[in-house]
Amino acid sequence: MEQQGGESRRITIHSPSDFEGMRRAGRLAAETLDMITPHVKPGITTEALDRIIHDFTLANHAIPATLGYRGYTKSSCTSINHVVCHGIPGERVLLDGDIINIDVTVILDGWHGDSSRMYVAGQASTKAKLLMDVTYESMMRGIAAIRPGATLGDVGHAIQTFVEKHRFSVVRDFCGHGIGRRFHEPPNVLHFGRPGEGPTLKPGMFFTVEPMVNAGRPEVKILDDGWTAVTRDRSLSAQFEHMVGVTEDGVEIFTISPMGMHRPPYGA
Repeated sequence: MEQQGGESRRITIHSPSDFEGMRRAGRLAAETLDMITPHVKPGITTEALDRIIHDFTLANHAIPATLGYRGYTKSSCTSINHVVCHGIPGERVLLDGDIINIDVTVILDGWHGDSSRMYVAGQASTKAKLLMDVTYESMMRGIAAIRPGATLGDVGHAIQTFVEKHRFSVVRDFCGHGIGRRFHEPPNVLHFGRPGEGPTLKPGMFFTVEPMVNAGRPEVKILDDGWTAVTRDRSLSAQFEHMVGVTEDGVEIFTISPMGMHRPPYGA
């Protein structure tokens, strides 16, 4: 939930024992997104989805990290169609064909678990399906570039080149972020870039990879509520997010779906 800014603090290098806390928090975030899947259908409000997420988080002995964060009043973000990110749950009713990103962050035993996925209410258009597929694949290609000695520029480049090959655009105004016992910390994880540039990856770094991809131009604007970001040209936008840790020989994804629900369609 943080825009780009200067990295004023040092990047945290976590110990091997810290991975276990992140695995548990990441799994609960993934389980939350699995749990909400059958509820995402035409006729439900985003407020109702948020209440379900809130109750599930508390029932699993965790805290919704977004609730009260910098004045944010909900336990999730629900971003529909041309909303890029940080959509606030409310009375909006999902309609057939709507695509929606649901973004959750739980705090479990002091560790943050942060993940988001795209969902479809009813049947999505062919263009929306392609946008979601490209966005998911770009995230996975970025994650595949993560290993000790690589750079965040390598990760951003892998994402950007795949997205632009499909004539979509990567949002520049928001980025992934370091995470752990704090919700947001360095490094900023840009979803565009050049190979070899940016911070060098080291074992023990924890961060999110969460590309936002627009069907039209990359420019966004923030609505008057101070949170909701939308595409300036009102084109569709999609996002997926995983939380990862750099290992001695590669990368571990903390937020893999226990039920195999990685991207839509998720089935019955």
